[in-house]
Amino acid sequence: MSQQLSRFILYKLMGWKTEVTISLPEKYIIALAPHTSNWDFLMGQLYSRAEGFRCDFMMKKEWFFWPLGPLFRKMGGIPVERSKHTSLTDQMAKIARESTHFGLCITPEGTRKPTREWKKGFYYIALKAELPILLFGLDYKQKRIVCTKCVVPNGNLDMQMQEIKQYFSQFQGKIPANFVV
Repeated sequence: MSQQLSRFILYKLMGWKTEVTISLPEKYIIALAPHTSNWDFLMGQLYSRAEGFRCDFMMKKEWFFWPLGPLFRKMGGIPVERSKHTSLTDQMAKIARESTHFGLCITPEGTRKPTREWKKGFYYIALKAELPILLFGLDYKQKRIVCTKCVVPNGNLDMQMQEIKQYFSQFQGKIPANFVV
């Protein structure tokens, strides 16, 4: 989908606004929350295309069936087998370190259902590859996409996860009951 068409759909037809004060560096992780609906994927794709950048994303492998699998891969999808404990964070960090450009979007909750235990893989990838984590909030109540905070992992996981959750607490997901910090 073209940038012009994506901008028209997202900003004119749907009426969304952006409050993005953090520029995308050459390499980064985007933590996107709240993740309460499949609509979040569409919003992320529309936004990245409207703003003219590509960002890969991780998604459970069950979504990579025909005909969606090839389409998701072409869009930057990386299938994740959640039942197996693989070294995916190490693999992604290695790819990031070896790349000149690297962008990866992950939803820290890891599910659209309410959960207090957020996934930490995005943090470990960023820590191991020395990448900033850009916090992008989807606020359906006010129809805005916000990124006003960047976290540089320092190894103090508990403190920084609390900081990340606190930032996202200001946003309302598509299905508010599905978002818990």
